[in-house]
Amino acid sequence: MTQAAPLPSAAEIDALAARLRPHYRRFLDACAGEVLLTAHSHQAWPDVSREGHMAAWDDAARLADRKWSRILDEVLPAFRERVAQRLGSSRPRDLAIAPNTHELVYRLASCFPRDATVLTSDAEFHSLRRQLVRLSEDGTKVVNVATAGDDFGARFLAAIDEHRPSWVALSQVLFTNSRIVTELPRILAALAARQVPALVDAYHAFNVVPMDVDAWPGTVFVTGGGYKYAQSGEGACWMLLPADAERYRPRQTGWFADFAHLEEGASAVEYGPGGQRFFGSTFDAAGIYRGLYVLRWMDEMGLTPSVLAAHAQARTQRIVDAFDRLALERAGLRLASPREPERRGGFVAIASEGASALAAALAEAGVRSDVRGHLLRLGPAPYLDCGDIDRAMDALAAAAARG
Repeated sequence: MTQAAPLPSAAEIDALAARLRPHYRRFLDACAGEVLLTAHSHQAWPDVSREGHMAAWDDAARLADRKWSRILDEVLPAFRERVAQRLGSSRPRDLAIAPNTHELVYRLASCFPRDATVLTSDAEFHSLRRQLVRLSEDGTKVVNVATAGDDFGARFLAAIDEHRPSWVALSQVLFTNSRIVTELPRILAALAARQVPALVDAYHAFNVVPMDVDAWPGTVFVTGGGYKYAQSGEGACWMLLPADAERYRPRQTGWFADFAHLEEGASAVEYGPGGQRFFGSTFDAAGIYRGLYVLRWMDEMGLTPSVLAAHAQARTQRIVDAFDRLALERAGLRLASPREPERRGGFVAIASEGASALAAALAEAGVRSDVRGHLLRLGPAPYLDCGDIDRAMDALAAAAARG
């Protein structure tokens, strides 16, 4: 058995935070005195993101309509290259882009008959859950597998055989409790053997869980975006299409899906190469500029997925250790995330019937967090040091003690 590498020490946590903070001056100065435990939702953006945003504006002013040549021929390919590298893919041209993942996922859903069967879990992102419920009203069969319990993987594999799905939708990291779906390789192998395509939601994995998607078997669509660990905000979402995506013809399609043949005015619907077949229509490219500038900066700073993953594990482990040290279970709180760092994503979820009240109390104490149902989510970004994390956990202990 391969022994896990030691996590970064407290000194290494503090050193990275000290090195990074000057690069987040605009965001961190705007919320001075607060601890941003929002790595899993809205991280601070580095200052270079503003440079990217302004570059988009300047290109529009300088080029007007001709800006699209710059966007499609220069900015977008460079952005795709950086994203693909962090996904572990050698196929950047197979990346489709859209303002949000919902557009991309719905285009995938539109490739299948209305009476298709979709196998998924009960812990998928809200837009997917809502969309599948709506599709079920028109005949799509949606099968949800509960994620609770250590036998989730076995039950999901059994459901594949029982329900013979048309396609599968599953997260790599659950947005509810930060659990990495370690069974994913076995699930993808089973789907590949049955020639069933899969959608993997990697939004909570990108930049915090090392990925090697080119090694994944079968027909796999991988989606994510800039809002969380990519630190570049809205409007820069993507889906890596499988190499055999030519057989997929989204019914929900826009003119950018075959941009090169726009002037021909063909009556038949054709699709462009690679990821272009899942493009929509006119989009605001500012998020792509921001994403390119941020990912390029991360490369320059040595913030590889492996480095970011190690520091996420170390910082979340400090939260787990503080949870135990402060005896928060005695106050009625329960650790909902895995204790093992290698099974945990970039945040820690703490279960409490009073989760919303705890989040409000933390906000009063200058600690930003968020809540999903009965789960309080705490996400420590790499620009936070040990003192920030300890202060936040002390505030949580005080809030829990007050009831």
